[in-house]
Amino acid sequence: MRLRLKTATLRRVCLLYLAWLASAASANAADAFDPATGQLTIDAIVLDATLYRAVVVVPASVISFSNAPPTVSADSFDGATGRLTLRSVSVGGTAYSDVVLTVATVVSVGSATLTSQLDDATRAQAAGATATSSTNACAAIAPFYWEVGDKSRLLGSGSVNKAGSATSYTATSLMAVASASKWLYGSYVVERRNGQLTPEDVRFLTFSSGYTQMPVAGCARADTVASCAERDNNGVPDPATVDKFYYNGGHMQKHASLATGMNLGALDNAALAAEMTRVLGADVALAYSQPQLAGGVFTNAKNYAVLLRKLLGRQLQMSDLLGSHAVCTNPSTCPSAVYSPFGGSFHYSLGHWVEDDPVTGDGAFSSAGLFGFYPWINASKTYYGIVSRFDASGAGAGAASVACGARVRKAWMTGVALH
Repeated sequence: MRLRLKTATLRRVCLLYLAWLASAASANAADAFDPATGQLTIDAIVLDATLYRAVVVVPASVISFSNAPPTVSADSFDGATGRLTLRSVSVGGTAYSDVVLTVATVVSVGSATLTSQLDDATRAQAAGATATSSTNACAAIAPFYWEVGDKSRLLGSGSVNKAGSATSYTATSLMAVASASKWLYGSYVVERRNGQLTPEDVRFLTFSSGYTQMPVAGCARADTVASCAERDNNGVPDPATVDKFYYNGGHMQKHASLATGMNLGALDNAALAAEMTRVLGADVALAYSQPQLAGGVFTNAKNYAVLLRKLLGRQLQMSDLLGSHAVCTNPSTCPSAVYSPFGGSFHYSLGHWVEDDPVTGDGAFSSAGLFGFYPWINASKTYYGIVSRFDASGAGAGAASVACGARVRKAWMTGVALH
């Protein structure tokens, strides 16, 4: 009797509390509470790799809420605490945000679909809504182009424009992709070695060689690979960074120029591009604006996607080495790391990142560029994606594109838009 009374009391308090929230600022919301029935309808939520839609519950108690714009990106449930967190809930046409509550009863579930079995249209709709959201990390990087595909084809894409800007990006917009060049060179080396890397290769490709004094624009346009490696201090090792992770283009430049490395020293921009496509495939169209292996590629999303589809389709040796030989990169938690351009605790593999931060990561492989070009492959190696844009300032553009691209990826994988 006491238990029934307590539950009933909590429910009445919850109903009154939710009804009172009608004073919140007016806004559209996917989830809705009906004071007349005491039922809350959740549009979509992912639990244990299953997408549930039209979930109707009776709340037990409201723990907290906000009248400010939402800060959470999607609805979620914490099994350890039994708390449901909802991004936004409509009450009688008005809305409140970031609500945390407990549930008394689940009344009904409209549908349940394993996220692995979602159709492409559902995924594309969720990814598109995430990319065009005005409230998440993607809003901050517009204009940009995004796409997602599998080993065979493009599955979803879109151009996100910015009000007041004449700039618009598409799949064929050419640009300097900066550090996205690193994944290309890593793939080239692995292909040349037929998948059998030397210990020297691994040290250079995981940025532990000690060649860490090369600036971002470390090559002149007229350089060869070797003359760039010899320019200023580009080819001078720093003893303090030997056998420690230090994100810098000097590792790859030196490796490419060495006779025991790739022996590409004599190549200029045109010859270097020809050599890359000779090994990776003529369909991986690219050019070099400077003969810098770690940052000199000039291409577009359409061409870069060819490389990513080849990796997914196991047409290149790198396919089986994604994430291998990974080293820790966060100087605050890893004694063998000196410098990383990103916060958090990603690892670094053979010319690409492994986004496995224990808090924010999902295990994806990627290679974000300084100006915002961000290619990725998801952890299960079933999908690739690209965020394509060019921010000449380079001020945090790579990290900003990662933040947006990771949300687009999660929306694609779960079928739920992240706002």
